[in-house]
Amino acid sequence: MIAPRSSLFAIAALAGLYVLSPTFAHAQWWRGTPADFESCADTAEKAKTKEDKTAALAQCNAKFAGRRKPGGGYTYYDFMQDRTFDIAGPNPTPEEQKYIDHQYTAYLESQRRNSIAAAFTAKQAQQQESQQGVQQASLRSEPEKIPVPVASPVKRAERIKASNCARNAFSCEWPRLSQSIDDLKKLFSPQPSKAKKG
Repeated sequence: MIAPRSSLFAIAALAGLYVLSPTFAHAQWWRGTPADFESCADTAEKAKTKEDKTAALAQCNAKFAGRRKPGGGYTYYDFMQDRTFDIAGPNPTPEEQKYIDHQYTAYLESQRRNSIAAAFTAKQAQQQESQQGVQQASLRSEPEKIPVPVASPVKRAERIKASNCARNAFSCEWPRLSQSIDDLKKLFSPQPSKAKKG
């Protein structure tokens, strides 16, 4: 009599589970679960309302990361890298995910190096501009160089000749004496005034 009680108990437990189970829960195994995003999206398109369709597509997105490729296989789009990766199934395997994460780390390192190089280049350009500005300012602030008057070739020749002359020689002293007399004439003679136009 022990055997019939246990079987009655099992039957009662199964009947209780059937009665207590919600009527809206359907077993997916008998409806055919979608194999990838595309088949899931096809099922979602058959939803009755727009809200149900949107919710079903959101579930498809959450369930399947990969997208079917036309030639077979799947591709995964990583928006952080703005890059796609080929994967074996509708979701990346742990090895594929590790590779994608490694590529993201390399991508971040490359971005960091590029930003450092760009900052360095900008700083160099700024330094060159400031150096050019300083050079231009220093060129503007330098006083103008005024040319020193040069003696006429005749006077230079007289000086050279005078330096070669013997002292107290009339031929050497006469040009100096003549120049001194001309200077005295200029000093004592009044400059002719210009006639006023009337």
